[in-house]
Amino acid sequence: MLLEVKSYPNPVLKKMAVEVKEVTPELLKLANDMIETMYEKKGVGLAAPQVGHSIRLIVMDCSDSRNKPMVFFNPVVKDGSGKVVDTEGCLSVPGVEAKVQRFAEITMTGLNEKGEAVAIPACDLYSRCFQHEIDHLNGVLFIDRLSPIQKFKVRKLINDLETQAVS
Repeated sequence: MLLEVKSYPNPVLKKMAVEVKEVTPELLKLANDMIETMYEKKGVGLAAPQVGHSIRLIVMDCSDSRNKPMVFFNPVVKDGSGKVVDTEGCLSVPGVEAKVQRFAEITMTGLNEKGEAVAIPACDLYSRCFQHEIDHLNGVLFIDRLSPIQKFKVRKLINDLETQAVS
């Protein structure tokens, strides 16, 4: 089932998501619906707060074939190293793209869809996507991480989103 992606400045996007205590069939259904929504919207990742659920759940598919979805509960970035700047966008901040600095390499720890603990080393797009989606779980949007110059470049687009939300 396709879910509504919440857009900035929706308050759910700024809340700290709560930890998942147990992987349940209901949460797996939500994860599957998130995957379907992510593919439909042409995203590479989606966090539960983006679809109105303030829980620590992300889905991703950074594969070239776009047929290798991953589901993680309670993900955390560990052991970040190096720095890289690249362009990011977000399904919850439509029409806005900007350069964001992230760790070049990380290890993500969390639970997989079976509730098993995993530790996944990541670089390149996988590293960036993990960091971006985990930020959502902490109430942080990529626009919160922009340099002053990048913020200036996208200020009108962000103002337009804020104006649309009020009207």
